[in-house]
Amino acid sequence: MKLRCGIVRAVVFLGTVAMFTAGCQEERKVCEGVLLSGAQPVVDAGRYESLQAAIDALADEGGVVRIPPGTFEINKPLKIIKSDVLIEGAGTATHIKNVNAQGRSAMIIEPVNYKAGTEVSDEESIWRVRLANFRITGNEKSGDGIEANFVNEIFIDGVTVSYHGGDGIKLNQCYEDPRICDSLMTYNKGTGLDLIGCHDIVVSSNQFEENQDALGCIDGYNLCMTGNNLDDHLGDGVVIENTYGSVVSGNMIEECKGTAIVLGRDCYGITLSANVIAHNGTGGIDLRDAHGCAVSANTFTIVRQGALTIGPESGRITVTGNSFSDSYIGGGRLKRQRQIEGKGFWSGRDRAAAGMVVEGTSDITVVGNMFSGVRPKALTIEGEPSKRVLFTNNVLTDAESDHSELDSSSLVKDNLEPAE
Repeated sequence: MKLRCGIVRAVVFLGTVAMFTAGCQEERKVCEGVLLSGAQPVVDAGRYESLQAAIDALADEGGVVRIPPGTFEINKPLKIIKSDVLIEGAGTATHIKNVNAQGRSAMIIEPVNYKAGTEVSDEESIWRVRLANFRITGNEKSGDGIEANFVNEIFIDGVTVSYHGGDGIKLNQCYEDPRICDSLMTYNKGTGLDLIGCHDIVVSSNQFEENQDALGCIDGYNLCMTGNNLDDHLGDGVVIENTYGSVVSGNMIEECKGTAIVLGRDCYGITLSANVIAHNGTGGIDLRDAHGCAVSANTFTIVRQGALTIGPESGRITVTGNSFSDSYIGGGRLKRQRQIEGKGFWSGRDRAAAGMVVEGTSDITVVGNMFSGVRPKALTIEGEPSKRVLFTNNVLTDAESDHSELDSSSLVKDNLEPAE
């Protein structure tokens, strides 16, 4: 008869009680992992007086802390200072609530002796920390939700981070392979996801709602941002500075009060492709300081002004296969836009749809784009003359344009334009 832990069977035969007891004890050892060489016990946070006590119970080699369902109030940061750690909840039923009102973060992951502003070597850095399946909230006077400093290969998935006074998630110098997937960052006073000095970054399948900015990537490399939904931000959507070799693709970026995507300060080699950029207040894509970048196959729909702006500090940009449009739905009709309470951007029969702006730039390819019903113009020229602009094979429908005013260094031909 096979014996299992936790199963009690009646034994009526004389002389078998001792055998039964010994067998159950032996199987209990197997269940607890005692017999597996090198195994560490899983820490059940429900058996500790605080979440920090449960985290501190981890072995030096790392391990797993499982947090049960419940609401757990904290008034100082939960600190993780070890590598190879998994902190896992039971979904949003596990709610960590930061009630601190002195600007302190809810959770901090960093080397044991880390001091803000100092450098940390690879040997001193933390490696391989995963946060999964819990909800963490703050208040307008608290700090960041999750703050990580010098943590390599950090992995955050299935985490809800909301209502913090600072950033939702801040990764500072998490250089090697940070991954943020399937998470929700909402209603934070700072940036939803703030990436500073990170490298080989994956940001995929997340929801960003009504933070200040949705995502910031500063002084980084190789951001791969795909398949995210960004909505209703009080500032900008995606802000990238001093970053190269990145892709922002397949995202929905809607109704930011500011600009959907901003590339500033020494950006180069970045592709912005196949995004839907809709209903944003002050701009769609703003290339403020970007070179060697491609803007392709995006849909700019009802972007209030400057759907795509290429400024004087930018150049060597390829713009191809994009659609710039108003709310036209065929048959001479415009879609009636609903009034958005408290924002006032869109109401009635919407013609607030912009095209491109170029300002004192050079070496720009604008090929194979559709400009439909945009105002004031499909291409607006501002500031100093732009040089070496190729504007060919575009379709302009119900739209005026300044492209004929480009100087002699540019080439304009084979565009389909409205009849005079």
